[in-house]
This record gives sequence, structure tokens and C-alpha cells, in this order.
Amino acid sequence: MRPITQWLVAAFLATSAINVAAQDSVTLYGVIDVGVGGGKMAGRHSSLGMVSGTHYGSRWGLRGHEDLGNGIALNFRLESGFSVATGDKLQGGRLFGRAAWVGISGDFGEFRAGRQNAPAADYFAFIDPFEGGFNQAALASSFNASATNRANNMISYISPQWQGLQGVLGYSFNRDGGAAGSDLSDRLLSLALTYDRSPFKLGATYEAAWLGRDTTWGQRMRALDPQGKLRDPYNVQLGGLYDFGSVRASAAWSYMKHGYTNPDMGDDFGLPGGPTFGTVRDFPGSHVNSWMVGLWVDVAPATTVVGSWQMSDPSKHMFAGTRSHKQYIYSVGALHDLSPRTGLYAYYSYADQAWFDSSWYSHQYAVGLRHMF
Repeated sequence: MRPITQWLVAAFLATSAINVAAQDSVTLYGVIDVGVGGGKMAGRHSSLGMVSGTHYGSRWGLRGHEDLGNGIALNFRLESGFSVATGDKLQGGRLFGRAAWVGISGDFGEFRAGRQNAPAADYFAFIDPFEGGFNQAALASSFNASATNRANNMISYISPQWQGLQGVLGYSFNRDGGAAGSDLSDRLLSLALTYDRSPFKLGATYEAAWLGRDTTWGQRMRALDPQGKLRDPYNVQLGGLYDFGSVRASAAWSYMKHGYTNPDMGDDFGLPGGPTFGTVRDFPGSHVNSWMVGLWVDVAPATTVVGSWQMSDPSKHMFAGTRSHKQYIYSVGALHDLSPRTGLYAYYSYADQAWFDSSWYSHQYAVGLRHMF
């Protein structure tokens, strides 16, 4: 191709890009999070190695917005998770395993359709000093509805804010299957209500799963039930945060019945960079009450120390007549911003009587670097 022809082609492509940008907004974004971490678990060797996604899950994605006129807009998000340590895709190898949805928004709020996070996790995340990250230090270790429940085939509605109140509803026709729902599908309902008027912020959620009799999840639940019944799990979360200025404090309570509504994440304290052990995700006929107290302290303009205490109190005979014990998790961490997009972090977490077993414990720790683009 001659130089003048190359110049004309480049000019045409640049002009086309400008015209598209004037009509639409498409943004490439992502997070790269990598560090060194490890731990020690009862009866297991210690683990130490490179870890990815400790603070925020490493990801890249595209988000878009188009103004359709009359206050109506089209929005979309495509988001893919990956491991910095290996370059592998996460979320079961899905191309856009973290999110793949399109929506319409306006004065009425927003409707979305596709693979997306269940509202009970997204709209309760403000309670957690560890922002849903840092492995077992996360609120999700005791509050399963706060474990990011990514559901296929979900339709959601996000209301506008009114006097600080906002409601969100999500319903999945087939949580982890194909596009078509049927009697053999596992369905999911997730609701959240928040009230945000500084210095208070309050949140309440309800999440329930309706299991297909012959799905993997349904069969597992029936196999564990003494009567072979199919018991649908559900949970409730209540919590609040108060902002004192340089100090913020939160407290929350959760009630879980029959099992976890996010089966992808059992109560699994895997060592960073190492194997995972144990799960208590299904407990038909039983329940768990959980509590959390959290704290943020800004010790310098760019440095925050965080900590939390979690306790889970299960039914006494949760597993086939075996006595269950209260699970305690104590966690502390520090975050330091090098810039608005780059930061350092460190944390330590200890779980006592992990998996409601008096003989189990788990230590975890990591230091790392996080960059957002």
C-alpha cells in the first residue's frame, strides 16, 4: 500500500471512530491484583506462593452507554475474570464469567437482562470493611448471600433513589444452565433494599433458590436430607453503617435456612495459592445465624486500617447428629493508596472452629499490589 493510501485509510478510520464516540460511549476497564500470600490450616501443610485477586478479583471488561433520547439510555457490561499468576480465565472458563448483560435506564430506574450479580451481594457490600475480598476475611465467609452470586438468565430491576431509599430485584430463570428454563432448572430470587442518608447507611436483603428435583444441586440436597426431601434454601441479611468521619463502624446479622443460596462458594477456607478443603453449603432442615462487626480507621490521608469480627452459630446437630460448634473469624488489614488507581494492601485472618468443627482452624495472610485501569 502506498504511503498516501495508508494515510487516507488511517484518516478514514480515525474519523469513523470519532463519529462513533460522539454517539456511543464504550470503555475498556479492568483490575490487576497480584501478591504473595499463604496460611496454615489444621492438619495440613502450610502454603506460601503468588496469589491473584486478593483485594479485588483481577478482571478486564467493556462497559457501554448510548443515549437513545427522551431520557432513555442503553447500557451494557461484558466482564471477564482472570488469574494474574497464570493468565487463566476464571468463573469456570467462561469468556465473560463475571458479567454479560444489557439494560435500559431512565427516570423509571434500570432494567437489565443477562448474566449478572444477584442484588443481595452487590447492595450489601458496603457493610464489609474488606469489600468482599481478602479470602476468608470477607463477609461472605459467614454471610453466604454476600458471596457474589453470579446468575445466568437473570432479569433485574434497579429503582431510582427516593429520599435515600432504593430497591433492587433480580430473578433468574435458570441460575447456572442454558438460556431456556424448565422444571429441571435451579431458579433464584434476590431482593435488596437500602437507605443512604449520611452518616447512616442501612441495608436489608432476601434471597431464595428454588431447586430443580433432578439438577445437581437438587439431587445433592435430597441426598443429604434424612427424609429425602427437596428443601429450598433461603436467607435474610440486615445491617447498618455509621460514618463518624475518620472512623466508620458497621454491624450485621444473617439468617440462613437449609443451605447456601450461592452453591459455587461453600464455606470454603482455601489457602491463597493452595488447595481448598471443606464445605458446609447444604444443611437441609437446619439453619445458621451469623453476626459481624466491622471497623474502618483512616490513619493517614491515603492509609486505612480495617478489621472485622464474625461469628456463625449453627443448629446443634447440623450434620447427621454430629454436634456443630460456633465458627469465629478475626481479621485485620491495611490499605495504602499510591495513587487514585494504584494501591498496596496487607491482611491477616484467623478462623477458629472452621466449618463448625472444634478441631479445625485456618490462618491466612497476604501482601499485594492492586492497579485499576
